[in-house]
Amino acid sequence: MRKLLTVILITLGCATFCPHQALALMFSAPKPTFAYTDASGKKQSVEVVDKYYPKKIVEPFAKVDGNIDPKLRRAATIAEERARAHSLSKCWHFVKEALVAALAKQAGQELVSNYGFKKLPVSNPYEAPVGSVLVYGAKRAAGHVEIRTENGFVSDFRSKTPSRRPLLGVFAKS
Repeated sequence: MRKLLTVILITLGCATFCPHQALALMFSAPKPTFAYTDASGKKQSVEVVDKYYPKKIVEPFAKVDGNIDPKLRRAATIAEERARAHSLSKCWHFVKEALVAALAKQAGQELVSNYGFKKLPVSNPYEAPVGSVLVYGAKRAAGHVEIRTENGFVSDFRSKTPSRRPLLGVFAKS
């Protein structure tokens, strides 16, 4: 009984001298809300969710393996830069584009060995025939690949002038 009386007196003393802390023990703080105007112009507000973890991310960062070809690591970076927020159901298309972008300077040998292209004796990009594939190298980058058109050169963009990178070869199929 004495212990109960002591606890009651301490609680009342706290409530008298520290009313805010005592109230905090009894009531929780109001939840923060986010106010916005919806499409119809009506003002709305929703409670802010700040502790929702449906699946814990255990290891969010991958380890860099030195045995993996640096070109593939570059492809991963390219894929990450081009990724969208939601799936378009074109996963292979996007991964393939990233791989090709990272390995562009190897396109010449693939065109010859896998697709029946032949290397043309052309060293000036402006002399390349329409429809030919121009493959460029680079010291530290992936290189570049473009197609010669009547109006210039096209890859993932149009240009009136060829790439400034060193030309590795011009390839065509007859």
